[in-house]
Amino acid sequence: METVIAPMQGTVVLVSVSPGDQVAAGQQLVVLESMKMEHVVASAIASRVGEISVTAGETVRRDQVLVTIEPGVVAAPHTDHIEQVDNGIRPDLAEVLARRAAGKDINRPEAVERRHREGRRTARENVEDLCDPGTFVEYGGLVVAAQRQRRSMEELVDKTPADGMVAGIAEINGRESVVVAYDATVLAGTQGFYNHAKKDRMFELAARRKLPVVLFAEGGGGRPGDTDVPLVAMLDAPAFSLFAKLSGLVPLVGVVAGRCFAGNAALLGCCDVIIATADATIGMGGPAMIEGGGLGVVAPEDVGPLSVQEPNGVVDIAVADEAAAVRVAKKYLSYFTGTGADWSTVDQERLRNVVPENRVRAYEVRQVIDGIADVDSVLELRPRFGMGILTALIRIEGRPMGLIANNPGHLGGAIDRDAADKAARFMQLCDSHGLPIVSLCDTPGFMVGPESEKTATVRHFSRLFVTGANLTVPMCAVVLRKAYGLGAMAMFGGGAKIPYATVAWPTAEFGAMGLEGAVKLGFRRELDAITDPVRRKETLENMIAMAYERGKALNAASMFEVDDVIDPVDTRRWIAAALPKEVARANRPNVDTW
Repeated sequence: METVIAPMQGTVVLVSVSPGDQVAAGQQLVVLESMKMEHVVASAIASRVGEISVTAGETVRRDQVLVTIEPGVVAAPHTDHIEQVDNGIRPDLAEVLARRAAGKDINRPEAVERRHREGRRTARENVEDLCDPGTFVEYGGLVVAAQRQRRSMEELVDKTPADGMVAGIAEINGRESVVVAYDATVLAGTQGFYNHAKKDRMFELAARRKLPVVLFAEGGGGRPGDTDVPLVAMLDAPAFSLFAKLSGLVPLVGVVAGRCFAGNAALLGCCDVIIATADATIGMGGPAMIEGGGLGVVAPEDVGPLSVQEPNGVVDIAVADEAAAVRVAKKYLSYFTGTGADWSTVDQERLRNVVPENRVRAYEVRQVIDGIADVDSVLELRPRFGMGILTALIRIEGRPMGLIANNPGHLGGAIDRDAADKAARFMQLCDSHGLPIVSLCDTPGFMVGPESEKTATVRHFSRLFVTGANLTVPMCAVVLRKAYGLGAMAMFGGGAKIPYATVAWPTAEFGAMGLEGAVKLGFRRELDAITDPVRRKETLENMIAMAYERGKALNAASMFEVDDVIDPVDTRRWIAAALPKEVARANRPNVDTW
């Protein structure tokens, strides 16, 4: 007969212990049904036992292990709190429950303690934090490493639970998602045979059901020690292709803490967004591979630290630790779950004074973004890479959107190679997942000159035109100040009439190129004909003043080159009105990894 603890009216939690059984301190009791504990029931256990290690209000999940605090004897059932079940736990079920429990953190105290000592969380702790409570269903939890020829089954169960990967389906922010987490406490999070098979299974399910995927990628790459299967190099493993095919189909989020090398890094690099902790090191080859290739001996921390991988664009968002990484992952996924009901704004009159009246003074464009977006809705991606353009996910009136903005604090807002790549890739991301795009324009144009051309800007800059011309999602453009030449056209998706609305603030100015340069170039013959240098300078200044007058926003609107010049206070209203409420996703084959 089995003790049945019933903390809530009409529901029960079955625990694998029978009346009269001796209960030792620290003994594990396995929960057979999920529920919320209204109060901890000690009446099911003799007074000497005290209580089990779960508190009132805590949610207990199926297969969770509860631990007794004090030794004692399980009392006979009390009819007011306990039911009795005629059929006890059969040996076959008990064997399964014991095997499953063996892989849980509570039964691996040394591995967990070592992980915590390093200042990191376990894979299961990250998964539990990421997923909505009680929703995670694990696939392949009973798998062990393919090393039966080298180890006993007892050792495999003890040392290689789940073959180093926690995988399953759960709800995140209320949306079903696939979660795949390498377990660095098991064979250093390496990719084993059954580990690969689990990934194949999860990636196929993600494609079939169109579920987002969150990948915790910490680990050392391929594992050479699996001996149970006839393999040479396992180059026919489908996991990498299956995962890459998900790009553009579903959101892909990569999270990395600690070391991430080789195959783990290859999967990470396929993700739409990479979130990395301060201690992360990411490389296509780890120290062993580097040394084996005759490239010297290096420490793992020197292969690809955050100080390298953030400014070079590999890492989208840097965070302090895994707890912060999980919070950011959940926030990122929230932009793909539809319109939020609750939102607020800052005082919109602040926007009137963000752009200085003095046209040569720089300003912080993030103040514009924070003013336009709903409060606490901005998630900036790749802030230390391609800093001439900012890319961010935002919400306006609860609706998720993507945003690109020139940064006048970097090269005066000029677009260089990295900024072009960053913006083009971000527009692909928005297009793939049906997010309309807001473009804040303040650029003197593309970065030009001999040094710039050494970086292949002709090809990189044209990515903006090709991407913009093939967008499915709508765009709304707002000119804050400079809108000059090809750079401005690129910020408009190809031209000022491409966006669903192109409006300007009163501070905006327009030109085919920088206005002073345009005057000097276009009127060189007339200026050269003036022999008096004082008069030539006065004439030049007058021409430049006329050019600015001709290029100001009001004049551009009078010729209908833009749709309107607006009070900055009305920016949100214009964006909300211009962008359709329903936005179709593009049929894009993938999102560029770069």
